[in-house]
Amino acid sequence: MSADPLSKSEPLGEDRTAARDRPLPSPGLAAEPVLRLDAVRKTYGSAVVLADVDLAVPPHTVTALIGASGSGKSTLLRCVNLLEEVDDGAVFLDGEEITDPRTDQDAVRRRIGVVFQAYNLFPHMTVLENITLAPRRVHRVPRERAEQEARELLARLGLADRAGEYPDRLSGGQQQRVALLRAVATRPRLLLLDEITAALDPELVGEVLAVVRDLKEQGMTMVIATHEMAFAREVADQVCFLDAGVVLERGTPAEVFGAPAEPRTRDFLRRITEAGRL
Repeated sequence: MSADPLSKSEPLGEDRTAARDRPLPSPGLAAEPVLRLDAVRKTYGSAVVLADVDLAVPPHTVTALIGASGSGKSTLLRCVNLLEEVDDGAVFLDGEEITDPRTDQDAVRRRIGVVFQAYNLFPHMTVLENITLAPRRVHRVPRERAEQEARELLARLGLADRAGEYPDRLSGGQQQRVALLRAVATRPRLLLLDEITAALDPELVGEVLAVVRDLKEQGMTMVIATHEMAFAREVADQVCFLDAGVVLERGTPAEVFGAPAEPRTRDFLRRITEAGRL
C-alpha cells in the first residue's frame, strides 16, 4: 500500500461539491461543532457508565477517546450512533438534537459512519458488494456509479484485485480496511471508530492506521476510541481521557500526553508507558 493511498481522492464526507467548495475553518476560529454532547448520562442498572459527559467535535477534526477498558469510550460512541439510549442529557449532530424521541433515527444513522473492532463484513458478499450495499440500498446510488466509486477507493488502498473476493479470503488488516471503505463510501458527516485495531495482529495495525491518517488529511470528522496512544498523539486534534464514565481531562495531544493535569491521567499514561505503548 502506498504511504498516502487517499491523497488523490476528493474530500470524504458530505456531498462532493459541498465538501470541495466549503473552505476549511481557519485555525483559531470557532466552528459550529459537527457533534456535541451536553451532560450525557448513561447507566446500566446501578452502574454509571457515562456521567454528565460534555463533548464538542469541530468539523474536519479528530477527537481521540482514551482510557482503560470499561471507562465508557465504546458506550459513548454507541450513544452517538443511537445504538444506546441516553438516560439524561442530549446529543446534537450539526445542531440538531438527535436524542429527541421525535428524531428519525434511520436518517441520523445515514449521516454517521461506524467501524467496530469486529469487521462486521457480510460473509456472503464480495468486497465490492459489501462496499456498495449502503450507497445503493440506502442512498439510491445507481449500481454502475456505486461500483465505480468503490473500485476507485479499493485501488487507492492497493486492494483493487480483491474486489471479487469474499471476506474470509482476506487478512485481518485487509478486512478492516474494507470495513473503513464501506463506512466512508456513503460520505458520512461523522465517522466513529471503535477500537478498530484491537483484534488485529501487531504487524497489521499499521496498514489500518495509515488509512485513518489519510482520512484525516482528507478532512473527515472523526471520533476514535483507541488504545493506540502513539497514534492518538499523532492524529488527534483533541484528546479526551475517560475514567469511570467521566471525561477527566481533555486538551490537545501536547497537553494531555505531555503535561497532564490530573493525577489519574498521569497514572494511566505511566502504566501505558511502562507497557511500551506510548
